[in-house]
Order: sequence, then C-alpha cells, then structure tokens
Amino acid sequence: MPVHRSGTARRLRVLAAGTLLAALSLLSTHPSSAADVPARGTARMGMGVIAHDGRGGTPSTGDATQTEGVDVAGYQGDVAWSTLWSSGVRWAYTKATEGTYYTNPYFAQQYNGAYGIGMIRGSYHFATPDTTTGATQANYFVDHGGGWSGDGRTLPGTLDIEWNPYGAACYGKTQSAMVSWISSFLTQYKARTGRDAVIYTAASWWTQCTGDYSGFAASNPLWIARYASDPGTLPAGWAYYTMWQYTSSGPTVGDHDKFNGALDRVQALANG
Repeated sequence: MPVHRSGTARRLRVLAAGTLLAALSLLSTHPSSAADVPARGTARMGMGVIAHDGRGGTPSTGDATQTEGVDVAGYQGDVAWSTLWSSGVRWAYTKATEGTYYTNPYFAQQYNGAYGIGMIRGSYHFATPDTTTGATQANYFVDHGGGWSGDGRTLPGTLDIEWNPYGAACYGKTQSAMVSWISSFLTQYKARTGRDAVIYTAASWWTQCTGDYSGFAASNPLWIARYASDPGTLPAGWAYYTMWQYTSSGPTVGDHDKFNGALDRVQALANG
C-alpha cells in the first residue's frame, strides 16, 4: 500500500507539472502571435516580399535603359527629396490610403515634395479585399489623394494588391472572388479618373490568389515586386513589366524601383 500511494502521488505531481507547463506555454505564445500582426494602416508596398519570396541580389546594369524611382509610405516620415533627386531618382509613388480606414499622415510632404523637386509622382492604395468592396476602396482612394491630372507630371494611381499582413494571404477570398474584387476596383478607378490603374503585385501571390489570371494585362500596367537580379517570370498575360520594385534596402528610403524605359517613357505614362 505505501508503494501504491507513493506511485500515485508521483503521477499526480507529474500531471500537475505538465498542466502548469502547458498553461505557461499558452500564456507565452499567445501575446507573441498577436504581436506578429501589425496595426491596421501600417501596410506598405512589398511588406511581405522577403518573407514569401526571399531576397536574391540586385539588378545588373545591362543594356536596357531604365529610370530610377522610389516608393514611400507614412512609416518613412518626411522624405529627403533633394538627396534622392541628386542620386538620380526621377519618379516616386506615395502611399495615399489603405482600405477605407487609413490615410497617410505624411502624404502632403511626400507627394508634393517629390513634385516640388522635379520628379514625376503618383500615389498608391494598399488593398484590403476583406474589409470593403473594390469599388468602395477605389472611391476612397480617389477622394484621398489617388486622383489623376493631365499635367504631365502625375502618374496614374496604383493598386497595391499583395499578401495580407493582417491575416490569410488571400484575404479569405477564392481566386475567382479575388479577380472580381480587383476588377471592381479597376473599373471604378477608371470611371472616376479616366485612367487605367497600375497593378503592383508579386508573381507568386498573383498565382496563389488569382489563379494567375491574365485578363488585366491588356489595359493595366504591371509593377512587379521581386528583390533579385532580374524581375523573374511575370504573371500571365503581361509580356513585360512597366515598373519593378527590386529592393527594400536602397539608399535614403529603402524601397527602390526601376521604370522599364527612359524618362520619356515615364512622362508618356503620366500623359496617358
């Protein structure tokens, strides 16, 4: 009997210790998981590129004529536009909006600052297809900095459609539903501005979340995201890219891009 009681006590102590460890484990992992999800509004172009596609070098000089650009968002604060201009940057995009709940507090300094230094500028919208419709977000974008004017210095707005930093990569949508959402945004943007929006995306996300849909390529310029020595295989339908975000660690602001052509091609896109 004493042996039996000793064995029972030992088993109870082991069980209690295991229960305590499990509880402590839950307490320690839950806050870190929550901390991994950024605050709404903080998303930006290329936020998920390294995590999903990695980083693999920088572009070689090559023979193609390309024009250097940058993309900026609120987290960068006031941007040193004169420094970027001196380094050869000639065009820039600024994040204007996200969903229907966020506007960039640094938008005026960034968007107007690029224009003031002599750059050709544009604005972009970070899409959240799980919150409101595409058309609703297009209206919000146009109403808060995403419009277009034929002044020769303003580029058409860009739809930034990529991995969801707040949850499921495809925002809980099927591939066909995602294509419909994107179409809704693009149609309304054109109705409001007369211009076809640029689509910024990564090929791997596009394949996963739209089924590599090719139907937008005829009208909407492609801005491809890939941090490597070349832009890689493009999404279906696009024979070439118009812009390429090639790094998030370039000088001054981090996010640097190549326009596929000389400055007169950037101007042509601005002019429509």
